[in-house]
Amino acid sequence: MRHAVEQQKERRTLLLAAPALAWIVLFFALPIVCIVSVSFFTNGTYGELERPFTLESYKRFLGFGVFGWEPLYPIIIGRTLLAAGGTTLACLVLGLPLVFWIASLPARWKTFALTLVVIPLWTNLLIRTYAWQLLLGHTSLYPGPVAVGLGLICDYLPFLVLPLYASVEKIDWSLAEAARDLGASHWNVFRHGLVPQIAPGLSAGLVLVFVPATGQFVIPDLLGGSKTVLMGNLIQQQYGASRDWPFGSALATIGMLIVLLVLWMQARIAKQKEVLP
Repeated sequence: MRHAVEQQKERRTLLLAAPALAWIVLFFALPIVCIVSVSFFTNGTYGELERPFTLESYKRFLGFGVFGWEPLYPIIIGRTLLAAGGTTLACLVLGLPLVFWIASLPARWKTFALTLVVIPLWTNLLIRTYAWQLLLGHTSLYPGPVAVGLGLICDYLPFLVLPLYASVEKIDWSLAEAARDLGASHWNVFRHGLVPQIAPGLSAGLVLVFVPATGQFVIPDLLGGSKTVLMGNLIQQQYGASRDWPFGSALATIGMLIVLLVLWMQARIAKQKEVLP
């Protein structure tokens, strides 16, 4: 009897989850399978997909071509990771004091301050990027890496602030006060008394900034011009003007693998922190 009841619960659960599973398969898993598959085709004369299946797109990414080895694409990957890492670090440096300041405000002002943080997200990314073009258009910063960096920081700072604020609001300040009473320095109070408490929000915020920053193409394209080519706009060029879908798919596949590697490392670090006393 119990076995029959459990089977009925499993069927009910599967039935309720079916729409979500179908959505994930159709709009997540299937597109990924298509992208990975296309990366092994040969690019035709006019951009059509042809056989035989080959690893040439991946060899090209590694720098091996007709004229020997050229590290162009590995350099672009390194530049992309550097830009995403720099954006994440800048958002952390700017967002951490901002979050603690918002948390210290009277209750009636906290919602207003958080609203100011998310107001830029009410405007389309493309419009915000054009606004940066107008602001920086008469300076030597545009186009270039500095303009790209400003655009990335402005757009992704709220993604770090919001989850981090959720953790800061739950801090048990009595631990920090106890550490101060025992003679701990400000740095040790922050490191040992506060950081472990805000770690979940901090970790989520860093991931929410780093992952989309690695695939961003609008900001590098509009604010960097030809001076700043990152992974995102390189992929966009392959699917657009170059009509080289196999190479674009190979770049997208490598980008996904890099993101998965970062997420795996983040999960491992979080798990180790849970195990440590």
